Amino acid sequence: MSKKSTIRKRFIIEGAIALFIAISPIMFYSYKYLPQDATTLNILGITVNENNFGDVSTAIYFYLSKVVPLLLLVIWFVTSKNWWYHAILIPISMYSFQLYTVLNYSNSNRIDENEILYVIAVTMVVIPVVYFIRIKLVDKHVHGIDLDAMDTELQILKEKEELRKEREKLEERQKTLSKKM
Repeated sequence: MSKKSTIRKRFIIEGAIALFIAISPIMFYSYKYLPQDATTLNILGITVNENNFGDVSTAIYFYLSKVVPLLLLVIWFVTSKNWWYHAILIPISMYSFQLYTVLNYSNSNRIDENEILYVIAVTMVVIPVVYFIRIKLVDKHVHGIDLDAMDTELQILKEKEELRKEREKLEERQKTLSKKM
């Protein structure tokens, strides 16, 4: 692939991401401009029904209140270069479980209540990973501890010790040979 086409492709992708971020508030509040008391709505050939919410605008409100932040968090996770970016997985999982609940809504009055148990399970995995990454970075950059350099130094010390033992054995052999002569 040529450099020019790579740059063009990257420009298009980054432009689409920037456009989505710019119009995300409009998307989030677009439910206000939908007809009230409608039970079905056809948007670009996609039929959306009320899904036990009473009307389509309420259903789309719940969908958009989960989808828009979820997509923004996914963009943040994918584009982040910070060491702690794995922590973004926690709110991503929260919105994912909430979106699943909203899409499978069955006329109960419970929305956004039981997902905490699933999020806790994800949190129990993500937090130790982020903590261990932080520990390694603090050791390296704050305390100046370079684990690779320490491993190399320990290897050199082991080799020196082995050479010292070999030299002692050779000196011992030399002494025994000199006594025999």
